[in-house]
Amino acid sequence: MSSSQKAQLLSDFVSLGLAAPILEALAAEGYTSPTPIQTRAIPQVLDGRDLLGIAQTGTGKTAAFALPILHQLAGSPRARRPRNVRCLVLSPTRELAAQIEQSFRAYGRKLRLSSGVVFGGSPLGRQERMLAPGLDILVATPGRLLDLIDRRALTIENVEILVLDEADQMLDLGFIHALRRIVKMLPKERQTLFFSATMPQSIATLAREYLNDPVKVEVTPVATTAERVDHRVIPVHGPDKPSVLRTLLGDESVQRSLVFSRTKHGADKIVRYLEQSGIAAAAIHGNKSQGQRERALNAFRRGDLPVLVATDIAARGIDVDGVSHVIQYDLPDVPETYVHRIGRTARAGATGVAIALCAPDERGNLRDIERLTRSRVPLMDMPKIEPSSVRYGDIVQSEQDAAPRRSGPGSFRSNGAPAPGRRSADGRPPYRAEPRQGQRSGGGGYRGARSSGYAGG
Repeated sequence: MSSSQKAQLLSDFVSLGLAAPILEALAAEGYTSPTPIQTRAIPQVLDGRDLLGIAQTGTGKTAAFALPILHQLAGSPRARRPRNVRCLVLSPTRELAAQIEQSFRAYGRKLRLSSGVVFGGSPLGRQERMLAPGLDILVATPGRLLDLIDRRALTIENVEILVLDEADQMLDLGFIHALRRIVKMLPKERQTLFFSATMPQSIATLAREYLNDPVKVEVTPVATTAERVDHRVIPVHGPDKPSVLRTLLGDESVQRSLVFSRTKHGADKIVRYLEQSGIAAAAIHGNKSQGQRERALNAFRRGDLPVLVATDIAARGIDVDGVSHVIQYDLPDVPETYVHRIGRTARAGATGVAIALCAPDERGNLRDIERLTRSRVPLMDMPKIEPSSVRYGDIVQSEQDAAPRRSGPGSFRSNGAPAPGRRSADGRPPYRAEPRQGQRSGGGGYRGARSSGYAGG
């Protein structure tokens, strides 16, 4: 970044009132200017107001609350209290929780503030040790947070700031009872921030219940699709979906693709079909251990893995630069999810392509999506399908995919034998998974924790 660019950056963010150490960290991260949600939300949060922020995915919501929170906590330092936290951020998924905490670390690298993350699938003992001296900022999933409170490893009675990120998904995933229990333990005098990409009536109701005279910041109409995404739909008979997917992924323009499946077992079956067709792929879903999910996502981020197949645990908040295509193998039953899925591409100012495969029995889902977004999804011609010796119908569900299992240390295990694959976008050799029947490998794999206090899975 040139000196003139840094000067412009400082001018833009200084006008929001952020402290110099935070500005230095933003410059190191390569930020050029605040996004609309940041410009409108940050001053309100700095003023101590409760806030309801609505913005489409990929618009910088995390920085919109993380930056002013860091500024506030650094500006009023306090001695740590054992098993206490000053700021609590609740997230619906493990991946998003980890990503939010990493953002706090990046933006607060010049500050003397501590942060940590807790979620299920990780050893409770390790998380209890991390929490023992107290933290300034804790990012958590609701279930694991309550586990730790019940074990008296944590108290939230002194929380100063509460953040609910992706609040609508919290409700979709059935966290309402956990949220109500958590909020009862919090002090009444606190600052509360809600951030979401959509604004269903349930969120409006929850906001009235938990927020005190909030400022509403809405930088885009509710349930609009990302502006830089070229999204299309291909009408296709259900049995032809695997061949159409394989053909789409074989196009040279598809550098890094995220494929969405409605079910966990469906995601595993898609992966096995693609691998047998010579396309390296891996799946992430709720039946995978946290270590498996982290290794697959990290390989995808690095570009070692060209295709990641996911259920909707990846539809919200997962920020991977360079996703050229999002392909919806199954249309979602909840139309708002369509908006979140396609928001996984066209991030950080880039453009992207989103393609949905619509079978006859999914036409109602498509109509619901178009009604929600108030626009028609343009049609795309069926690609020319090349013949293949791999038959999707012959792919059977393995016992290993049918139930969760714990992964040992070592390399990521995929569902199926190593595929020939193809080279990643930067020309590196293709990502290869271990054979399903392979023995447990030795050390060196993902351990899920960092010496700095990160509590991984």
